[in-house]
Amino acid sequence: MAAPNRATLWGRVLADELAKGGLEGVCIAPGSRSTPLTVAFAEHSEIDVYSHLDERSAAFFALGRARRTGEPTALVCTSGTAAANFHPAVMEADQARVPLLVLTADRPPELRDSGANQTVDQVKLYGDAVRWYAELPEPEADERTVRSLRTTAARALSETGGPEPGPVHLNCPFKKPLEPLEVPDAVPDSFAETLAGRGREGAFVETDSGTQTLADSQYRPLVRSLEDADRPMIVAGPADPADLTGLEPEHVVTVAERLGAPILADPLSDLRFGRHVADSVEHGSGSDDAVPIVYGGYDGYIDSLPSPDVVVRFGASPTSKPLRHALRDSDARQFLLDPAGAWREATFTATDLVAAAPGPVFETLAKTFEERRPTDGADPRVTRTDWLSRYADAERRHWDVRDDALESDPFEGAVLAAVFEHAPDPATVFVSNSMPIRDADRFGRPRSADLTILANRGASGIDGIASTALGAGSATDDPLVLVTGDLAFYHDSNGLLAVDRCDVDATIVLLDNDGGGIFHKLPIEDFEPPFTDQFKTPHDLEFDSLAELYGLEFERVDPADFAAAYRRSLEREGTQVLSVQFESETSHRRREELERQVNEAVSSALEGESMD
Repeated sequence: MAAPNRATLWGRVLADELAKGGLEGVCIAPGSRSTPLTVAFAEHSEIDVYSHLDERSAAFFALGRARRTGEPTALVCTSGTAAANFHPAVMEADQARVPLLVLTADRPPELRDSGANQTVDQVKLYGDAVRWYAELPEPEADERTVRSLRTTAARALSETGGPEPGPVHLNCPFKKPLEPLEVPDAVPDSFAETLAGRGREGAFVETDSGTQTLADSQYRPLVRSLEDADRPMIVAGPADPADLTGLEPEHVVTVAERLGAPILADPLSDLRFGRHVADSVEHGSGSDDAVPIVYGGYDGYIDSLPSPDVVVRFGASPTSKPLRHALRDSDARQFLLDPAGAWREATFTATDLVAAAPGPVFETLAKTFEERRPTDGADPRVTRTDWLSRYADAERRHWDVRDDALESDPFEGAVLAAVFEHAPDPATVFVSNSMPIRDADRFGRPRSADLTILANRGASGIDGIASTALGAGSATDDPLVLVTGDLAFYHDSNGLLAVDRCDVDATIVLLDNDGGGIFHKLPIEDFEPPFTDQFKTPHDLEFDSLAELYGLEFERVDPADFAAAYRRSLEREGTQVLSVQFESETSHRRREELERQVNEAVSSALEGESMD
């Protein structure tokens, strides 16, 4: 580990230790004070480097890559406001439990509070948004201090993971010279020979955080409640890496089948799409009368159905507001599974917090219920109940009404429906916040395809959407689809530079309704002014010139022709922007009308059953 000066030594040791600990990617924004880190990562053969001009875009790109892989990605920036621009992505990583390692270069401690240029207080800059913070010791050619540096690096990497993954911040002060310039006697030649781990191979400190599980006796209340339930339900909310660790969708399906429980699967849960969806439908009794297990249309009809009496929940709070309110208003016993034992339950109605990873819990439940069999001669894999049949009928009616409505008068929901229906198998689909993710929830029909659906639903901002999507695309060979609104597209236009600089191709579906269409859902819509100018904020931007700036192909697409244009784009190389224009108020009124039609169809069916 020879080095010409102490700053260079520190950069090389840190990069080396992180690589040995399993770090595979780093996003770097240019700057002077971070030179020792930048050079060390750029020279390291085992770490992929993604170069970004904009710190905020770099941070969200790293966030997307870490979200897609479930493994930490590192971030490097210089001192000053550069570090502050990482903050929005750090907040999202915290709330969404995404592993992220933030390395901020800093001036030496003696320059703090001195008026020195580009020197700000970076100590615990991100507050409680990080899982752990440490300030590295100043570079020194001392064996004990270097062991401390390696241990800190190993700990920082491990702290990004575990039952509650998230961001970690290391502040890294450096004195000049920052470049790998020779400084006589700064690092003795003999020092390099005794430095690199003292004969250790791999990481200096190996860490195994384990998985939170339950003792056999702790399953009894859960099993007993499920066995006694008349209307059991499983709710799979948006998943983070810890939720998905060891979780096999087949185990969840097995439990649901044995109990006759519908699985209400958020599009971000990793359960709405996949091979298990086909299996759950095939386990029904015939194509016309099949009773599926995985449900995706509940947002449109859950208000019309009876409440469950036992609910098993995992993942973050569901995207669907009607589902959240139904859970809030239910008297059901609600078991909330969380690998960190944290309380992610903003309706305050869960009755039991189960501090365990969902994977081992459902594996054990599947074994417990695998001998359970119906007695009515039905398919032995599925316990058919009136409760489950009602959900199956409501789901069918929802999609029938939706299909008729979207075909006769396409609006924004039709675009999301087509995105999921025609996405390649496999594919990564990233959906922006605001209305796109809500339309994805309501119109994304469960499908037997390997689709990874992602969104920034931790803090739910519209900043960094393009960058996060491109970061996710950088981590896989799967085709990448980004669905974004016009404001989010504008907000993160800097991030589009990563298409070329980081060699990521995508099909970008741009839903352009000239402003903040989501505000039509709020009471402020009735107050004009200030509604249009201060909330909807029409911008009248033409995005073809923006696409040209970044070398992207641009096509305006009529809503009725979207599916065909989308399929053409998926078959082409490069990045295409498919711009589909809508009038936001018209789209909102169409959503309201469709909701009314679905509720009417489901309610009529229930009234018919009661008369029988």
